[in-house]
Amino acid sequence: MPSRLLRGLWQRWRRYKYRFVPWIALNLSHNPRTLRYVPEESKDKVISDEDVLGTLLKVFQALFLNDFNKQSEILTMLPESVKSKYQDLLAVEHQGVKLLENRHQQQSTFKPEEILYKTLGFSVAQATSSLISAGKGVFVTKGLVPKGAVVSMYPGTVYQKYEPIFFQSIGNPFIFRCLDGVLIDGNDKGISKVVYRSCNGRDRLGPLKMSDSTWLTSEIHNPLAVGQYVNNCSNDRAANVCYQEFDVPAVFPIELKQYLPNIAYSYDKQSPLRCVVLVALRDINQGEELFSNYYTIVS
Repeated sequence: MPSRLLRGLWQRWRRYKYRFVPWIALNLSHNPRTLRYVPEESKDKVISDEDVLGTLLKVFQALFLNDFNKQSEILTMLPESVKSKYQDLLAVEHQGVKLLENRHQQQSTFKPEEILYKTLGFSVAQATSSLISAGKGVFVTKGLVPKGAVVSMYPGTVYQKYEPIFFQSIGNPFIFRCLDGVLIDGNDKGISKVVYRSCNGRDRLGPLKMSDSTWLTSEIHNPLAVGQYVNNCSNDRAANVCYQEFDVPAVFPIELKQYLPNIAYSYDKQSPLRCVVLVALRDINQGEELFSNYYTIVS
C-alpha cells in the first residue's frame, strides 16, 4: 500500500512539475531555452497591441455572426447603427454562398473551432501532451499558424497584487503571474471555478455577458481559450509560442465581451481588464504541440 501511494504521488508530481513555478525556476540554469530576454518590461511585445486587438475582434465578430440567431436579446440593447452593421456583415458573409432554405440552420452547423479555422486559417485544441506524464497539452489540429499570430488566450480570474488568492492557489498549477505582479487563475476546477462563475454572474448586465465562462465546460464558445494547458518548453522541445499581456481597451465592443475568457476578481470600472495571449514565435504546422516560455528575463 505505501509503495502504491508513493508511486501515485510521484506520477502526480511528474505532471505537476511542468507548471510548478519554483521547480521551473530552480531548473532554469539547466534549461536556458525556457528563457526569453527582453530589454525592458514595456518592450515585452512580440506583436503590437493593435494587432492583438485586431485578431480578437476578427475572431469574436465571426463567432457573433455565427451565433446571430441567438443574439436577439443582445441586439435589442444595441444602437441601430451597430445592429445594421452586423446585418450588413452577415449579408456580405453569405454573398456567393448557396444558402439553405433556413439560414439559421446553416449557421448552426459551424462549430467554434471551425469558425477559428475559417477566420485565421488554423484551429487549436486540448489533447494528451507529447511530454511524458505532463497531462494535457494544446495542439494545432488543423491548418498552419503563421509566425506572429495570436494562437490562444490564457483564461481565468484576474487578481491584482493586493487581492486574496491564497486558498485558490493551494495545489493550483494554473496561476499565471504577469510582469507587474497581476495574477490570472486559469484553473477550471474547485474553488477557482466557483470564484470565476460568481464574478461572471456579478458583472452580467441582463442579457449582456461581460465575459465567457464556457471554458470551464467541455462546450467552449471561444476556441482560443485553451492557453492554460500549454506546457513549458524543454531542452528537447523549443518554445514555439510566448505569452504577451494585453489590456482590453475601453472601446472594446460590449456585444463581443461575451467571448473574453477573463474577468476581474474585484469589480473596478477604472482599471482595464488584463488578458494574456500566446503568440507564435515561428510558423507552427498542423499536428504540432504548443510549448511556451514561462519566464521572461528583463535585462
